[in-house]
Amino acid sequence: MDTQALIQQQISDNAVVLYMKGSPKFPQCGFSGLAAQILAASGVKEYLAVDVLADPAIRDGIKVFSNWPTIPQLYIHGNFIGGADIMRAMYEQGELQKLLSESAE
Repeated sequence: MDTQALIQQQISDNAVVLYMKGSPKFPQCGFSGLAAQILAASGVKEYLAVDVLADPAIRDGIKVFSNWPTIPQLYIHGNFIGGADIMRAMYEQGELQKLLSESAE
């Protein structure tokens, strides 16, 4: 399976997907740590966290897939949401929690 197909499958098969550096328990950059903290604060218990540092093809491929140059990247129901700054702004406005609660239904 090529990288773009793998990314599409990950996003299609999981309601919430976070492409990040490291893991939620051991983030390897501040922005990835912030993204994981925002999901936890939003009450998200289960999501697919993909460590882009473990797979260079995914690290480069996700940037092409989304046409977004930075990581982390959040997807909810197959829709690209954005990175840590966008997640923080949406969280502060209550928009992210609304999207995530809809994904739990």
